Amino acid sequence: MKRTFPVSMIAATLAALVVFAPMGKKGISLVPAVHAQDQHSGCSLARAAGSYGVSDSGTIVGIGPIAIVSLATLDTGGAITGKSTLSENGDISQRALSGTYTVNRDCTGTTTFGEFDQAGNLLITLTADLVWDDSMSHFRFVVTSVVVPDGPSIPIVLSGDGKKLVP
Repeated sequence: MKRTFPVSMIAATLAALVVFAPMGKKGISLVPAVHAQDQHSGCSLARAAGSYGVSDSGTIVGIGPIAIVSLATLDTGGAITGKSTLSENGDISQRALSGTYTVNRDCTGTTTFGEFDQAGNLLITLTADLVWDDSMSHFRFVVTSVVVPDGPSIPIVLSGDGKKLVP
């Protein structure tokens, strides 16, 4: 008995061989590895620049819970500015922020900024470690230190993330 195969079936088989054969024994992947490398090797201040909606929460040790929502703008020169609304153990306040940030090629970075009350008085200086993902449209962070102007450090457990408003 002679079998015949439709031309469309043969074309689909050939297309699959062309797409998947170069992968060899590594298995089938729909996303070439080069995309992951491009995403990480391209991290920079220029790609991070933009406005972000930021949300973070945690605990001020010995005081209570803290939750914050912010609008932060990162520029291509490494400056960060913005405004925040905080709930510190139930007390609500608004603050302005101003400082700097860095971005490394591996999509990690740091930030140091001051938070100011509505009269412009420095309330705290905060530092955090950052990691960007999702093609640099999203970052995650953990606060590494909070210091008041006269020098004492505030023990805090605080982390959050920011999403670029217009990627």
